[in-house]
Amino acid sequence: MTPYDSDPADRLVTAAADGEDQAVEAALRPKLLDEFIGQERVREQLSLVLQAARQRGSAPDHVLLSGPPGLGKTTLSMIIAAELNAPIRITSGPAIQHAGDLAAILSSLTEGEVLFLDEIHRMSRPAEEMLYMAMEDYRVDVIVGKGPGATAIPLELPPFTLVGATTRAGLLPPPLRDRFGFTGHMEFYAPAELERVVHRSAALLDVEIDAAGAAEIAGRSRGTPRIANRLLRRVRDYAQVKHDGVVDRGIAAQALQVYEVDARGLDRLDRAVLTALLRLFGGGPVGLSTLAVAVGEEAETVEEVAEPFLVREGLLARTPRGRIATAAAWEHLGMTPPVQTGAAWASAPRTGPGQGPAAAVPAQPELFRASEAPSQE
Repeated sequence: MTPYDSDPADRLVTAAADGEDQAVEAALRPKLLDEFIGQERVREQLSLVLQAARQRGSAPDHVLLSGPPGLGKTTLSMIIAAELNAPIRITSGPAIQHAGDLAAILSSLTEGEVLFLDEIHRMSRPAEEMLYMAMEDYRVDVIVGKGPGATAIPLELPPFTLVGATTRAGLLPPPLRDRFGFTGHMEFYAPAELERVVHRSAALLDVEIDAAGAAEIAGRSRGTPRIANRLLRRVRDYAQVKHDGVVDRGIAAQALQVYEVDARGLDRLDRAVLTALLRLFGGGPVGLSTLAVAVGEEAETVEEVAEPFLVREGLLARTPRGRIATAAAWEHLGMTPPVQTGAAWASAPRTGPGQGPAAAVPAQPELFRASEAPSQE
């Protein structure tokens, strides 16, 4: 057991929602588009789609929301139902493993109802094929019997709106993706937008916080509102137990230091990866499996949990030769890079296509010397 052995889902800075997050988010979620913070372009486009549908008195086009977890896809789906004054049915792709599961859900929909399908890219292939016809023609064919005696019974569906959410839009088959009338991609939030999220959540949670304290929490939230709300709750606990309950910059910094979230939002696992890369391998390049062994984690954990944020922050780079640390990584950990590091290898001029920098290529010994000219006798 190493100091870094832990369930990635237990990380304070993970964007995945646990049971506590789901319970709290139900109270913190905005109810209307005007209350939704951030995602200005998606919000404006979606507002036009919904207003036009209300004026026509018909169900709007199907909506696909894509982007990393924790940015508000589920919240927007609930806002769509609220703006249309329609009920909402919530399910997920992994829960629909058979076409019959989807047929049971679709056949029970009422006219104008919103069906929210989270992680839609994880739905089974037979269910996907049934969904094609349901989205386009508002009907499904229910197969009765087996073998040569099987018959297809067409089942008409009332007009409904499907809202699909996915963190990996590239995994959706093109026929399914093309049936969505509106596609919105959710971007990471700017620090100023996260400050507004923190202030709004603090007011709903009855937490007294000043502007500097909100900025401190927002700066460590990785551009994700779910993480900002989670950090706010942990800072609230610290302020309540250790101080008078008022959150300022100093209290927020002290609280997040206890929870091992540094000024750039890195936690223990992130710093372990960077520290191993810098101290043990001189900044790289080093292979993923070797780096994972050095920090005592599975290679999949390092690649899927730690690396995306480190790469996005410009602290780590993936190259054909392996992982390398950038100059920002050395600076963030307060370490001085050696003369020749992986970062230097990445930034030095190349000797040719697919080759490393000339400075990084050691001089090759001269294998053959010109024979001395024969003496003239």
